Amino acid sequence: MSLAPRFLTIVFAMLCAALPARAAQDAALERGTAITDPAILRGLDGGRFRLDRMLLPERSADIPLANNALFALPSMVPVRQAIDGEFDRYIARHQANLPKETIGIGEGFDFQLFDRALLYSAETRFVLAGIVNRMDRTYVAEANCGEIRLIYRLTRMHKAAGDAAAPPRLPMTLNLVLKAKAEGSKITCSEIANRWLAAPPGGTLSAKDGPLDLIGYENIDRIETNLQIAHAPKSAVRDFRTDYLLKVFRYDGQARVFSEAPMENQIDRARLLADDGLKREFRAWLLDPVNLAAFDRGTALIPEKFLASGAIAPTPVGFDPSELEPEFGLMQGEGAVFSEADVVAALRKAAEAGVKLQNIRSPAGFERRLNDVTCAGCHQTRGIGGFHFPGVDWMADKPSNTTVVPASPHFFGDQIRRRDILASLRDGKPPDYSRGFASRPQLRGSAELAGTNYYDGWGAHCYVQGKPAASNDGSFRDWSCADGLSCQAAGKISRIGMCFVKSR
Repeated sequence: MSLAPRFLTIVFAMLCAALPARAAQDAALERGTAITDPAILRGLDGGRFRLDRMLLPERSADIPLANNALFALPSMVPVRQAIDGEFDRYIARHQANLPKETIGIGEGFDFQLFDRALLYSAETRFVLAGIVNRMDRTYVAEANCGEIRLIYRLTRMHKAAGDAAAPPRLPMTLNLVLKAKAEGSKITCSEIANRWLAAPPGGTLSAKDGPLDLIGYENIDRIETNLQIAHAPKSAVRDFRTDYLLKVFRYDGQARVFSEAPMENQIDRARLLADDGLKREFRAWLLDPVNLAAFDRGTALIPEKFLASGAIAPTPVGFDPSELEPEFGLMQGEGAVFSEADVVAALRKAAEAGVKLQNIRSPAGFERRLNDVTCAGCHQTRGIGGFHFPGVDWMADKPSNTTVVPASPHFFGDQIRRRDILASLRDGKPPDYSRGFASRPQLRGSAELAGTNYYDGWGAHCYVQGKPAASNDGSFRDWSCADGLSCQAAGKISRIGMCFVKSR
């Protein structure tokens, strides 16, 4: 299902070069669903939405808490311990699996590790890079009306001594996930959604009756981290590769501590493959018509017994699948959890039960959903260097492409769906929480995405149509390109490609 790494490398560079031209369109897409304006974020970071003030509401100091002090807080000590443990396991795994390639900090190594000293330094802190409304996740916990996410980027507080070229931003985000509605609050989901949709650009976001007036320390649910753990430059034995470590830490309000937790829908492939009983149980659970329907819609919540508490997401995809790709071992390889026959039988059973599936119409569609429903698989899809929301760098002297446009094509392509759900919540109508595949969004009855790289324009993901029409996979046959473009795949194995100008 993956595109070839070299092809993706070229395409990624081309897409980054086109990012600034899309800024105006992106601002329109995110209205009512995200706050990305650098001036607004700078002001909010200087107030109660600064990370240390969110974690310590009693803190009134003007000077931000540096990361050496942040990770010394009793609530954050388990976070540091868990991240350190992941580093140790990552290093040990690579030393065992790749004995001919070195791993360490600095340019002299084949795999160049992120320097953990920067994460726990007195010279770094997490800076507010964006705020995202995720009330489209109300189906997870209706009482909370979904989530609001404060996204922070690891940043040097001062330029590195003697290195004027050193970038202030570092490749890590910390996502402070808040319940949109705090426990005991009398406000309705309808009113919260209305505040977000009615807020004028640059308006009274955190003032009384503004959307941000509703959130504070008492809303904290968890922390999600995404850290570029290592980078392997292109060499004689491999194309370039960057690995991202993903973790989740659930907040215990009474103990005031964040604890390592299973990641939503991050299937623990290794544990399933090692336990035949657990494998059979998971297969039976997911292929049940009711769960299969939710899986197709993108709203399935896989039981925690089948989930992992950490994941490595490589960028680009297409390297050793036994080590990296989330779907390997689930639909591929010896002893895979699901066979094509399993999926065909489950699709037939669902059809006989009257279940109408929107996305999964073939084993290939089932496999793609297995991939993009996981944290790691989704992060591999149409991201900007491994992140879906790096955020605008309002501290940069000369912003680069990735700091001018705050988020990935996947993020912007999903805004129509999210706004549609907000409108339904506001109007008291039953929301449609379904979503398409991560790489090909739903139109949701709107033409806003038509002709854009998010849907069927230049750079959009597509499917190479074959003849006869019956040879086309039912899950992807509608993935066409806009007029003047053709779908070009990376190789002969996969018919999934990208829309480019037709060759003469």
